[in-house]
Amino acid sequence: MIKKEVDYIILGAGSAGCVLANRLSEDGKNSVAVLEAGPTDINLLEPYNSLMIHIPAGVYNAFKNPSINWNYETEEEKQCLGRKFELPRGKIIGGSSSINSMVYMRGHPYDYDNWSNKYGLSEWSFDQCLPYFKRCESSDRGENEWRGGKGPLGVTKGKLQNPLYDALLQAGDESGQGTSEDLNGFKPQGIARFDSTTKNGFRSSAATAHLKPALKRSNIILYTRAHVNKVIVERNCAIGVEYNHKNSDNILIANKSVILSAGAIKSPQILMLSGIGPADYLKSKDISVIQNLPGVGKNLQDHMNIIMGFECTKDVTLHKLTRPYNKLAVGLRWFWDRGGIAASNIWEMGGQICTHHNIKQPNVQFHFAPIYNEYSGRKLELFQGFQFNIDQLRPKSRGEIKLNSNNPYDKPAVFFNYLSDPYDLQELKQAYKSIMDIVMQPSFNSFRGKRIAPSPDVKSDSEIEDWIRKSASTDYHPSGTCKMGNDGNAVVDQKFKVHGLENLYVVDASIMPEIVSANLNAPIQMLAERASDFILNKKSLEPEKASFHFQN
Repeated sequence: MIKKEVDYIILGAGSAGCVLANRLSEDGKNSVAVLEAGPTDINLLEPYNSLMIHIPAGVYNAFKNPSINWNYETEEEKQCLGRKFELPRGKIIGGSSSINSMVYMRGHPYDYDNWSNKYGLSEWSFDQCLPYFKRCESSDRGENEWRGGKGPLGVTKGKLQNPLYDALLQAGDESGQGTSEDLNGFKPQGIARFDSTTKNGFRSSAATAHLKPALKRSNIILYTRAHVNKVIVERNCAIGVEYNHKNSDNILIANKSVILSAGAIKSPQILMLSGIGPADYLKSKDISVIQNLPGVGKNLQDHMNIIMGFECTKDVTLHKLTRPYNKLAVGLRWFWDRGGIAASNIWEMGGQICTHHNIKQPNVQFHFAPIYNEYSGRKLELFQGFQFNIDQLRPKSRGEIKLNSNNPYDKPAVFFNYLSDPYDLQELKQAYKSIMDIVMQPSFNSFRGKRIAPSPDVKSDSEIEDWIRKSASTDYHPSGTCKMGNDGNAVVDQKFKVHGLENLYVVDASIMPEIVSANLNAPIQMLAERASDFILNKKSLEPEKASFHFQN
């Protein structure tokens, strides 16, 4: 068994871990070790799969690649006819930022103000978060009161041209949902061009933006294919970790802090395996209790997703990309100037919309693609159509993460408990009707063909509800399982430190007391930017008050 010492140990090289690795090693004084269970994002033995990680349009390959994926699966979801859902999570440097759809959304300012007001988290108003969003990004929209221009993360506004995008924008005005120039800017509501985490035609993952530049420093080391068994705690203080690397169990000692950034599924599992969690439950799994924290693994949240698709009556969709000569042309264009469709994540447009008027912020987000696709296993099929991927933004249902055993190599049990609160089913039904209203606007008249999903036979409220139970799935945004707060189920305080223990932090989507109204990658990187200042005892950036237009 090898025993080494560093100042900071980061468990997980995902979106949060990469940011932390960069910031904690930045001054050259602190030694930092990053433990990642997966491989690097370049594998010379699998050049095609490696390339598909970095080319934006390769997301459909990367997302389903089992060699860089934890390949989680939920338990049976009772309100969804007992179905089990695939839950891909990145097992690679960059984590899920290396396999996700690259949509850059921060969430609504009210999300963070709600954390501050509802949960008594005085450090977490949006004004306090904004300078950290800006510090993280380099937006091609230019630096302004909402946007950063000098950060590591490349953020690019969608530029792909398609008549269906034009129709959607027009439908925003026709339907009364409105449009926005920037959903992360002045008007965080309406239909708009999305941003993506891309730069110069490449995916800008957390690994390429933050970790790889940091690895040029002599005070940081990365261990890949390193599986963490547990955090070592002595006298209520985290002193290191036990992990397996190259088939050998090793110990790494932390002179200052251990930081869990393994994600909303893995972080609570590691805590529980380390004896930190609900005491009675840990005892039932033959795990010695270090710290009784009943909230570990609880409060699991996600954006449930429904997909609506329509045939397109004009030959303007991207289905032709499946033809070999078109694939070749797309690839050659990308290799020539890093442009064209291959440089796009396809999900370049969507919206933040309200399904009714008596709410103060959007309750539904949708991503729009000028193509209709279906997966058959790992195989992707494309059709002449267009598609809406629709998220309920603030569900009321709550789930949990449990242990299948005390073996660190066993996957945890994931219970989302989707639709367990009847409110969620009703809101998804309203989302369906709102999208139908958009599609039925005059701007879509020359494109709108037969509805593919759900089938045209689905009409009544009860039929819509049945369809949701049969077809709804996850949009892969698990969060909340080590929530920040001060109540009896809180796991970390508002500076990310685990309650009751010294030198132990959790920094990832698990700490969100409530899920934000957007894709999670951008918020997670902001969280890590803030956490680095807290952990280093640096003065926080001054709050910034930007101007906003809120519809309600």
